[in-house]
Amino acid sequence: MDKVKFAVIYYSMTGINYQLAQWSAEAAKETGAEVRLLKVHELAPEVAINNNPAWKANVEATKDIKEASSEDLDWAEAIVFSVPTRFGNLAAQMKQFIDLQGGLWAQGKLMNKVVSAMSSAQNPHGGQEATIKSLYTSMMHWGAIIAAPGYTDASIFKAGGNPYGTSVTQGQDGKMVEDVKDAVFHQAKRTVEIAKWLKKGKE
Repeated sequence: MDKVKFAVIYYSMTGINYQLAQWSAEAAKETGAEVRLLKVHELAPEVAINNNPAWKANVEATKDIKEASSEDLDWAEAIVFSVPTRFGNLAAQMKQFIDLQGGLWAQGKLMNKVVSAMSSAQNPHGGQEATIKSLYTSMMHWGAIIAAPGYTDASIFKAGGNPYGTSVTQGQDGKMVEDVKDAVFHQAKRTVEIAKWLKKGKE
């Protein structure tokens, strides 16, 4: 059986979701998947970025990462999204990327993708779950297969117990409060595994 084609698509302002995405890509590679690590297009004005040192540093650190496109979605069989919350919803950058996929959707090219999602906020109840669920609503419209982690591994409890997808709190020092690396690895590997089952069944 061919390798699972796995895309990690993220938006990150100061680097938290970039780190989550990196771990997800690393985990998928361990399964033997073919992996693409991709960011969505930045919409914020340059002046806003330049006035925030952490934001500017992250933009510079990730300048060589390819921007996600419709072709990447068409290619992928499994997708993990990582995005910070904005008032309990997707950051506009990720929302725009999803909103631009009407052409693929109309051609039936988004159905049966295996998808999962991760999120972050600045406090423990800052909208992480709502953000993931709002993304899953779009995935239902795609006809995608949602691979939520549920409580399928002890690492999920260690990471804070979010059954919808790994989520983190960004502390005042700009770092993650929770210990989530193992949960991210489990979530990515579970997403690949479900995609493998689907491929095997179709073949």
